Amino acid sequence: MFDTLTEKLSSVFRSLSGRGRITEANISDAMYQVRKALLEADVHYQVVKQFCKDVQEAAIGRQVHHSLHPGQLMIKIVYDELVRLMGPVDTRIYFVSPGPTVIMLAGLQGCGKTTTAAKLGLYLVSKGRKPLLVADDLQRPAAVEQLKILGQQAGIQVYAEQATDPVAVATRSVRFAKENGLDVVVLDTAGRLHVDDALMEELQRITKAVACHQIYLVCDAMTGQDAVNSAKEFNDRLELDGVILTKLDGDARGGAALSVKAVTGKPIKFIGTGEKLDRLEEFHPERMASRILGMGDVVSLVEKAQQHIEAQEAAKMQQKMVKGTFGFDDFLKQLHALKKMGGLTEMMKMLPGAGQLQELELDDSQIKRMEAIVQSMTPQERRNPDIIDASRRRRIAAGAGVQPHDVSSLVKTFIRTRDMIRALSGGTFGGLRNLLAGGFNLEALSAAIQSGRKFKLRTQARHQVRKKARRRR
Repeated sequence: MFDTLTEKLSSVFRSLSGRGRITEANISDAMYQVRKALLEADVHYQVVKQFCKDVQEAAIGRQVHHSLHPGQLMIKIVYDELVRLMGPVDTRIYFVSPGPTVIMLAGLQGCGKTTTAAKLGLYLVSKGRKPLLVADDLQRPAAVEQLKILGQQAGIQVYAEQATDPVAVATRSVRFAKENGLDVVVLDTAGRLHVDDALMEELQRITKAVACHQIYLVCDAMTGQDAVNSAKEFNDRLELDGVILTKLDGDARGGAALSVKAVTGKPIKFIGTGEKLDRLEEFHPERMASRILGMGDVVSLVEKAQQHIEAQEAAKMQQKMVKGTFGFDDFLKQLHALKKMGGLTEMMKMLPGAGQLQELELDDSQIKRMEAIVQSMTPQERRNPDIIDASRRRRIAAGAGVQPHDVSSLVKTFIRTRDMIRALSGGTFGGLRNLLAGGFNLEALSAAIQSGRKFKLRTQARHQVRKKARRRR
C-alpha cells in the first residue's frame, strides 16, 4: 500500500537534502511536487489543497537544527500534518450493558462487507467477545451461503433464515443473540448505491428497528475518490460511527485513506490488508503516516509477532540460541511464523527504510527455497547441521531442486551465525539476551536471506552467461 506515494515523497525529500536551509522558494518547489504526488495518489483535490497550504505555513520560517538537513525537517512537518489529517482516531468499540451490542455494516456493492463481517467477528473474539454474524444481505445471490462458510472458517455462529424482509431478520437475530448469551451482533447488510433512495430507507428502518449502537461504512480503497464521495452520502443518511477501509493491500495509491476523515469527518476505524480473515487491523494515523513516509511501522510488527509467536515457545528458542543448540527444525518453525505474519515482504515493509526493498530484491520465494532445503534434510541433519558433508549436500540439493553450493552456503551461514550468537551471549554482550527475548532470530534469518539473495544473483548470472552463449552461436 502507498508504494507510489511513498516513492514520490521520498524523491521530494531527497531533493531538499542538499539545501543549506529552508526558504520560501525551495518550499514552494517541494510543495508543487507533493501536491502532484497526492493528486496522482487519488487524494481528494480539496484535501490536497488544504494539506499543502498547512505544510507550507508550518515549514516557512522554521529554523533547521544544526544536526538536521532541510529534508529531514520537512519529513517531520509532513508527518505531523499527515497524522492530523487522518486523526485523531479512537479504535475502541464501545459495548453496551446489558447486551447485545449491535454493529451494522453498510456500503456499496462489491466493497467486501461480507468478508469484513467475518474479519470483524474474529477481531471481536480476540477481544474476548462472543459475536453473532447475521446474514442480512438478502439481495445478492449466495451472500447468505458465503457468510455461513466464512463463519464456519472463523468458528463464529451465523444467524441466517429463508426470508425476504431484512428488517425482520435483523430484529429476530438480536432476539436470538439475547437468548443464547451472545454479546455482539454484526449485521451484514445488502450492498446499495447511495443514490438508491429505497435501499437507503431500508437501512434506516433496520437502524431504528434494532437500535444499532455502531454503524460502520465499508469502503473499497481501490475506488479512490469515489469511496470518499459515497462515504459522505452514506454519512448524511445514516450518521456513521466510522469507516472500515478494505483492499488497502491492493491499492498502491492510498488516496481514500488520506481523504475519508477530512471529507466526512468520520474516522477510519479499521483497515483490511489481505484476503485472510485475520487481516483486519486497527487504524492508527501515526503508524500509517510512518508507512507513507517510508519510516516503517515497528509497533504493528511487534504486535503481529506477539499474536503469532507464543511467549513460552519464544523463551525456549532464546535458551536454544544462547546454548548454541538452535537447529534447522527451530529455524523452520520461525519461517512458518514469518508466513503467518504475512510473509517476508510484508514484514520488511514495516521496518524503517522500506524504500530500499526494491534494491534488495527480497521476495517470499526465498523463504520457500530455504524451506525446501531444510525439509530435504533428515531429522538428524536438522538437529546437527555440522554433520552435513559433500555427499549429504548433493542429496539435499537434489531433493530441494537447487545446486549443492546453495545448500552449502545456507548451512555455513547458519552455523557461523549460530556460533556467533553463542559466543556473544556468553561474553561481554549480555544485552544480546534481551535482544533475543522475543524468540525471533533476526540474525539467522538475515543471514539466510543473504544466502538466498546470493543464490538469486548466481542464478541471474548463469542465465546471462547462457544468453551470451546462445547469441554467439
